[in-house]
Amino acid sequence: MIVAAVLSDAKQLTEVALESKAFWGYSKELIEGWRNDLTVTSTTIKSCNVFKFMVADVVVGFYVLNNPKEDFVKLEMLFVLPKFIGKGIGKKLLIHALEKAIVFNTKIIELVADPNAIPFYKSQGFVEKEQIGSAILGRFLSLMQKDLKQ
Repeated sequence: MIVAAVLSDAKQLTEVALESKAFWGYSKELIEGWRNDLTVTSTTIKSCNVFKFMVADVVVGFYVLNNPKEDFVKLEMLFVLPKFIGKGIGKKLLIHALEKAIVFNTKIIELVADPNAIPFYKSQGFVEKEQIGSAILGRFLSLMQKDLKQ
């Protein structure tokens, strides 16, 4: 079930993000180096659209969708706990985020994808717009977009 995150979820959402990122074989040092970027704060929950996927009473995934700017919105985060990857939860969260973006009357949704997430986002209709250098020499992230116009 997808429900709105509450302020007290911040720490748990951060842990989901860190565990999800580590699933792809990144070193503990890299994960720790990304901790600030992967931290969900109470301010994030207050100022953005943050939704979590619950299985029983456990948060197994979430997303952070910024507030729209004109006809554009950015998906900041979408993470799923490793043991739930491949079970359709990421797709359900993404569809929920897309529905929110459409309600906002946005025409484009954008995200920056980790190399491991590119196939997932492509399978959901996103296209790569450009490559962005990351903090790791020789590693690139993809700026991806999806047109939401009907």
